[in-house]
Amino acid sequence: MPDKAPAWVAPVMRTGYFARAAVYTVVGGLAFFAAIQGGAAQGTTDALADLQKHPGGLIALWLIALGLWAYMIWRLVDAALDLDCYGSDAKGLFARAGLVVTGLIHAAIGASVAAIALGGDSGGGSGTQTATQKLMTMPAGPWLVGLAGLITIGAGAYYIRKGIKESYKEHIRVTATAQRLAPVMKAGCIAEGVVVGLIGLSVTYAALTTDPSQAGGLGEALHHLRSMAFGRILLALVGLGLVGFAVENAVEGAYRVLPRYDGADVLTLAKRAKLRAEGKLDEVTA
Repeated sequence: MPDKAPAWVAPVMRTGYFARAAVYTVVGGLAFFAAIQGGAAQGTTDALADLQKHPGGLIALWLIALGLWAYMIWRLVDAALDLDCYGSDAKGLFARAGLVVTGLIHAAIGASVAAIALGGDSGGGSGTQTATQKLMTMPAGPWLVGLAGLITIGAGAYYIRKGIKESYKEHIRVTATAQRLAPVMKAGCIAEGVVVGLIGLSVTYAALTTDPSQAGGLGEALHHLRSMAFGRILLALVGLGLVGFAVENAVEGAYRVLPRYDGADVLTLAKRAKLRAEGKLDEVTA
């Protein structure tokens, strides 16, 4: 394993984060306006399909698809070379396996976006339902679906904890922009966690009922929020939160630090907060 990350990793990583930011800007923005105007929120592919209606939309779709594939490459390389220094113990291997899973998920989303750009449609259904249906036909299918649902709930809890604990600051370089946007990033991580958790709950329920139609993706999760008491307010808040998550991804695209590329001495938001709490910040910044 090389001591230093290859030079090409950083631009690929940044491209991936910016593409992810574009996706959540579109999805969150449309969810917010759906709440304001009284319409229905859309899932990822349906929301991105709307870009075709606008000038330059086809180019935007291809850029997003390529960016999501770049994100996939970054996650796989990060996992293989341990660029974030997770380690090789059980906890580190679990974290690196998560990188692989998220990379493959974003590759699949990128393929869907490319299909739309090539003249296909969003399918009108839920990709989560399709995947659940395929899993359900396999040996021990309901158990596999239930496991997938629990993992997804865990991912949602991870994002909520990431927002509350502000652990996203561990990899972000100290800049005036990053510091100003920290509250937005915090809200964004929590909103993403809520939505991912709702998706996980629907998949788990589908396993318990052996009914793939009960599983829902992002669009169904937003629709569920819309159907609750004060649903339009909740949908508007979550829509803004998803835009906040887009901001978090954009900040990572611009200022993310790779320890094995940038070095271990770069001052991050987390290190700055720790030094301030210890009264040592002036010594470092002097």
